[in-house]
Amino acid sequence: MSRIGKKPIEIPQGVEVKIDGHNVIVKGPHGTETVHVRPEIEVKIEDNHIVLSKVGDSRETDALYGLSRTLVANAVHGVKEQFEKKLEIQGVGYRANMEGKNLNLSLGYSHPVIVEPPEGITISVEANTKISVKGSNKQTVGDVAAFIRSKRPPEVYKGKGVRYEGEHIRRKAGKAGKK
Repeated sequence: MSRIGKKPIEIPQGVEVKIDGHNVIVKGPHGTETVHVRPEIEVKIEDNHIVLSKVGDSRETDALYGLSRTLVANAVHGVKEQFEKKLEIQGVGYRANMEGKNLNLSLGYSHPVIVEPPEGITISVEANTKISVKGSNKQTVGDVAAFIRSKRPPEVYKGKGVRYEGEHIRRKAGKAGKK
């Protein structure tokens, strides 16, 4: 039985939760998130808490129980206080700046790389080598950050490229050199 699924989710002040069939709609100061919950999981609101319970008793239902609870909890957290991923750029001449809502990256290519954020995601640049991706949907924030990182992933010899903040890159020695 899932220990995570049993935990009730507290509804914070300023967040409104509505259950519409198998959809949980969460509204807050940072937007609206909708989570589709499978029919094997039942969702109820009891005295300012969201409580999930299993309908069946199969192995698949056990797996979905904790997953569903986590997805609903992430939606509640995301609309209350957004999720954020930070990236840093390392390399001579590598930099980022904003052009309106779009992110303009200079990553050593013959052309600038322009990233257009999807709806609900805000990208900001601090000190032209630090990028911040914010949004209410945890998966979309991670996907956008991974997309930006994929434009020039860090290489193993000099460590140049786009990396997550605090990410450690294992470096290779390179050639031995002349004797």
